[in-house]
Amino acid sequence: MTKHPHHFSRLPVTLRRFLGVAVVTAAAALPLTIVPVTAAHAERLKDLASIQGVRQNQLIGYGLVVGLDGSGDQTTQTPFTVQSVVSMLQQLGVNLPPGATLQLKNVAAVMVTSSLPAFSQPGQTLDVTVSSMGNAKSLRGGTLLMTPLKGADGQIYGMAQGNVLVGGVGAAAGGASKVVNHLSVGRISAGATVERAVASSLGQGDVINLELKDTDFSTASKVVDAINKKFGAQTAAALDGRVIRVHAPLNADERVSFIGALESLSVTPAQMSAKVILNARTGSVVMNQAVTLESCAVAHGNLSVTINTDVQVSQPAALAAGQTVVVQTAQIDIKKDAGQLQLLKAGASLAEVVKALNSIGATPQDLLAILQAMKASGALRAELEII
Repeated sequence: MTKHPHHFSRLPVTLRRFLGVAVVTAAAALPLTIVPVTAAHAERLKDLASIQGVRQNQLIGYGLVVGLDGSGDQTTQTPFTVQSVVSMLQQLGVNLPPGATLQLKNVAAVMVTSSLPAFSQPGQTLDVTVSSMGNAKSLRGGTLLMTPLKGADGQIYGMAQGNVLVGGVGAAAGGASKVVNHLSVGRISAGATVERAVASSLGQGDVINLELKDTDFSTASKVVDAINKKFGAQTAAALDGRVIRVHAPLNADERVSFIGALESLSVTPAQMSAKVILNARTGSVVMNQAVTLESCAVAHGNLSVTINTDVQVSQPAALAAGQTVVVQTAQIDIKKDAGQLQLLKAGASLAEVVKALNSIGATPQDLLAILQAMKASGALRAELEII
């Protein structure tokens, strides 16, 4: 008889006091704590906004990694790998006899990805990421063959080739194997060369547009005030809570100098809105220092689930015609403790909110439901975002 009890009970929760952001995670029964951060301060405009039209572009390509030590694709299960090898050999002038069957172990089909920064010119190098798309065990020690990298428009913007660097390591012997980190994804530093430039414009006429990274009308107003104070009235005007129109010189050299001075401006962003982020998959809860709490009452009970598994073996007597039978039975008990109604006092600071939530003694997973209920009742003064 074998028993396998499984218990799911309430985790202990403690309090630490700081000023900053509250973080809780269910990964290791961590308490709801406050991570200290500095108060709001002036930031460079380049950290708050970007120039409209100045952006990077994603590139993607399909290629082959060769030179693997028997850890490549199993060609019987990945026919596209064999097809790619045959096509490559034909382009190199090697024609295989009809009906030839290739049993390859040192080749893997991969997807190659990279990002093309703004203003990139032909001849510049890019880092590329190489990811196995078949059943290769490892890309360690392999070499990526020349792979064209295409943009969303189907045009080729770069060519990638080089030795793949894999951060993981693995070993197998006697039916046992051990793997550390990831072996099916690697990286090639400066492994691609830009072949085509993407036209990037710095605004139209004498106007450029700044785009705030986060939509905020207060921050947009402060950015406009800082620009007009530095470069003169009517230089900047906010179009909405994200886009700011700025008048800039027409001359290319003067415009670059103007944008450089613009990005160096110091602006104190507006205080962010109160927000609580809930991760339903991991049980993580993150809240910023703008979160406040009104007085409310919360009842939280403890739920315990116990599963007992019994294994019984029926052995027939000697010379009997019966067979040995194994019977497994399971008994599930669910115990729910009545929760006491607890009064949570109003909290005007993050530390007070954390203290109130910790007094409930709930696990991070339970906090997800409690915070949603508190928001629905109007006690939690914050926006809830579930990811």
